[in-house]
Amino acid sequence: MPSLMQSSKNESVSFPEEQPEKHNATELSHPVQNAPPGSLSDAVRKGMVFSDQCPSRQILNHLTSRWGVLVLIALLERTHRFSELRRKISGVSEKMLAQTLQALEMDGFIDRKSYPVVPPHVEYSLTPLGAEAAEKVRDFADWIELNMGRIMQASRIVTDEKQPD
Repeated sequence: MPSLMQSSKNESVSFPEEQPEKHNATELSHPVQNAPPGSLSDAVRKGMVFSDQCPSRQILNHLTSRWGVLVLIALLERTHRFSELRRKISGVSEKMLAQTLQALEMDGFIDRKSYPVVPPHVEYSLTPLGAEAAEKVRDFADWIELNMGRIMQASRIVTDEKQPD
């Protein structure tokens, strides 16, 4: 029976299930091969996440976008107002912050609470699902920070190799 995933437009997307495959010991030690059923790694292994019909691609884009990562990490600390987030995340425009917050809210990662006062008072916080995702994103961002020296060194090597002598 094919597995079904719901897209953001409430369209059902069907992916055919694969027949069980036999793997040798080397293949079984690979993390993508041992991915839990229904995980992104499992979808990668099956090739589904590479399909333009895979709804997880849009969520992945929202969570790992330039501003999405920073919003999620900021909201891990505490609830923030829009203006606080804008000041905290240097370089983000009002438009991009609003679009990022809206996308993350629609995905169920952020709660938006509006107070009926003048001037408007709106607060953003993480949902339990958002907090879980934000922790994963923070771990990834931490890995990047901890490895910046190695990353920059590798980048210089590649850049140096591409420059003509």
